[in-house]
Order: sequence, then structure tokens, then C-alpha cells
Amino acid sequence: MSRFACFALLLSFPALLPAAVGNNADVKGAIRLFEAWMNGQMVHRALPGVAVGVVHDQQLVWSKGFGFADTAAKSPLTSATKFRMASHSKLFTATAIMQLREAGKLRLDDPITKYLPGFAITPADPDDPAITIEELLTHASGLPREAGSHWVDYRFPDAAEVKQYLATHRAPYSPEVRWKYSNLALTLAGMIVENVSGERYSAYVERHIFAPLGMKDSSFDQKVPGLATGYGRRMPDGSRATLPFIDAKAMGPATGLTSTVEDMARFVSLQMRTGKTGGAQILNTGSLREMHRVRRLENDWTRGNAIGFAVNRVKDKLYVGHGGSYPGYKTQTFIQLDSKVGVVVLTNGDDAGPAAIAMRLMDTVGEAVGKAGAAPKKTIPWDVTWSRFAGHYSSPSGELEVVELNQRLVMIDPDLETLSAEQRLEPLGNGLFRLEAPGGGGAVGETVRFTEKDGKVVRIYVGDSYRDRVR
Repeated sequence: MSRFACFALLLSFPALLPAAVGNNADVKGAIRLFEAWMNGQMVHRALPGVAVGVVHDQQLVWSKGFGFADTAAKSPLTSATKFRMASHSKLFTATAIMQLREAGKLRLDDPITKYLPGFAITPADPDDPAITIEELLTHASGLPREAGSHWVDYRFPDAAEVKQYLATHRAPYSPEVRWKYSNLALTLAGMIVENVSGERYSAYVERHIFAPLGMKDSSFDQKVPGLATGYGRRMPDGSRATLPFIDAKAMGPATGLTSTVEDMARFVSLQMRTGKTGGAQILNTGSLREMHRVRRLENDWTRGNAIGFAVNRVKDKLYVGHGGSYPGYKTQTFIQLDSKVGVVVLTNGDDAGPAAIAMRLMDTVGEAVGKAGAAPKKTIPWDVTWSRFAGHYSSPSGELEVVELNQRLVMIDPDLETLSAEQRLEPLGNGLFRLEAPGGGGAVGETVRFTEKDGKVVRIYVGDSYRDRVR
């Protein structure tokens, strides 16, 4: 069997829940809860169709279609139904750029004019530096959002028209001034993929992303069999317009993707893998982590962008993913990397609101799957003799208090006005601890140890720094 065939088998997601997760009563209950809510949404909002999936690590653990791929034909939706994915396309364009960067063919700080000569816009300020590839991928380029009126007239530009658009327009902002979403920026990134690789964009993605991941039902701007019919928003009389297939042309790298729940689950699983590049590991660990790390924040700090990925913080959890909006289709993916859980929501109605559906799916089934699939936490039992480490420590740089709570030790700076910055000492064994803290400003993640003399604790080492005990 070839190596690709092995990967294909590994990534052939089962329709049934894996036993380790599926037998969990909370997961089964969460599925019933979400289904009841979703069935109500379908009726009360008269939605055409919604397909959902929940991923845990390398498994599509649950998926289901609600409603119809075509309301007239009453054809049911499944996890294999195809949808226009819209701005999810940006994730694949960013992945392609990172692959080329891994191959040494470009740098993220390269000016885009190095690869797109003649594609220039009048800068917001005459002294503006050249726009870089990273600024395209993180929406920090200052470029206009679009390259024409294509969302109204459905006439998307070709490459020559994009070049002409740039030549006759001015950038609203200088690079790095603020986060400003731009389909035009990712269009240019896709053109860079073509010019650097020597392949058409769609051919590059098929060969270097879809094929190794086993995404056999994904494509760019092709009217493929099995595509759900796209419907407009529900009008006051209850009707919905049936929308035509629309080719995004040169803007395909920003918005032209077609895919399924099953294929998108494969892409989600990639984000949770580690290893060197090869086979289905189409990017190495470092590149994936780079893509997930916040690079730009909206000015009000409510959301931001990594490389390609949108990043949202909801309460105490961070989600990477993307949404998508194309005539007749709305889509959303959320990935919670800490729990290795992702949700995919694909719809064929302009007013479906997939982000809200995806968050409800994450709150219910996703939360239960994350708990059921979590590796057992290795804990070291509390040792009553550790009480001797509690005390006050001092050095010329400041004071430190180790406090014993209920069978655990914490560190605080007694000079601070708040106790919200509690730092935990997680036992490692043999009198060693690991410092865990909400912020990364101190020695978080490093080893904490104590020095004893004549049966008494005399010093604490936090990482490489130390303080002497004074009481």
C-alpha cells in the first residue's frame, strides 16, 4: 500500500462516533440537546439547510445534515454535501504561502512587488513602505476591502482587471495602521502563490493541499455535482431567491473554495497535528503554530487575525477559524486548540447565521467531546510535608509569598493590589514544581525548587532567579 493510501485510510472519517467518545453519556446528551435546538431553528427560521460536524483531534466524531440541499427536490443534506465556502478560501491561500516559505521560495516580510511587478496602488501616504506578504495575510495592508462591485452585480474581476483596479485607486490606510479586512489582499496573495510556484492557483492547492489531506470533494470555482443550491435571505412574503453559481475568477484565493463538512474536518485535524512536513503533514509544527498566533488585533481588541486565521476570544477560551459569506451560502469554523475540538457549520441560506450556530454547537457537543476525549491528567498526590515550603521570601528585586491553600501551593507578590494574578506551583515530584500562571511575563512554565539546610527551607529558585526565606 502506498504512503498516500495509508494517509487516506487514516483520514477516512467514520460516520459513527469513536467508541472512546461516543459511549460518553454527556456527549450523547449534548447531541440530543443540540439536535432539538437546531430542529427548532430550522422550523422557526425556515432555513433551507445546515450541515454540521464536530472534530476531536484526528476524528470527525459527529456530523449531521438538517434540511435540504435543494428545497424543490427535497434532497437531504449530509456531511458530504458541497457548499461554497467563501472566505474559508483564505486559510488555504495562507497555507500555500507558508508551504512556499518552508521551501525557501519566499519570506513573509518580502514586499509583494517582488512577486507582482506592476501591481501597485497609490499609497495612503507618499512615505509608506511597501506592503509585505504577511500584511496581506493578516489584514494589515491597508488595502481596499474589494476590487469592484462584484458582491452586488456578481461580476468578479480577472487578473488584468485587478491590476487595473489597483492602478486607479488609493489605499485607505498605510500598512500596519490598523486591522482592515481585505478580499483584495488575499487575492494578491493567491497571485503570489501562482507566480512563485509556477502553477495555477487551483492546481497548486489541489496538488499540495487537497490531495495529501484526502480532501477529494473540494475545488475552486467549479460547478461540481453535489453542490447545494444557494438561497437568498427570506423575504417578508417568506420566499427566497435561488442564486446562480458565481465564479470568483481572480478573487478565488479569497473566496472561491467549495468543500464539505468531511473535507473541512480533515483540514481542521491538520491544525491539531505536530511533526515534520511530509505526506498529510503538509506544514510542520512551527508553521502551524505561527499561523494560529495572533498577529493583528481590531482596534477595540475584540478580535484579530493570525496568518490567514481569524482569532476570537469568548470568555476564557480562544478560538481560531474563519467565517464565510458568498451569495447563497454562509459558513463558519471554530477551532479550540487547547481541547483539540473543532466545529464546522455550512449553510445554504444567506440569513442562516452560522457563527451563532457554530458557537452553540461548540458550547454543547464540542464541550462534551472535549471533556470526553481529554487525556487523563497526570497528578501527583499532595504531600503534607510540602507545607514547609510556605513562607515569605525576599531578594533585592522584591518580595515573594508562598501560600498553602487547600492541598496546593501558590505564589503571590504581596506588593500587588490584587490577588487575581495567582501563580500555581504544580508538583513535578522529588520536591520540584512547575510554575503555572495566567500571564507570560514571569518565569511561567519553568521549574521551581527549594534549598534546605539543617532541616529548614532557606531559599526558593524560580527558574534561574532565587530569593532567601525570611520567615
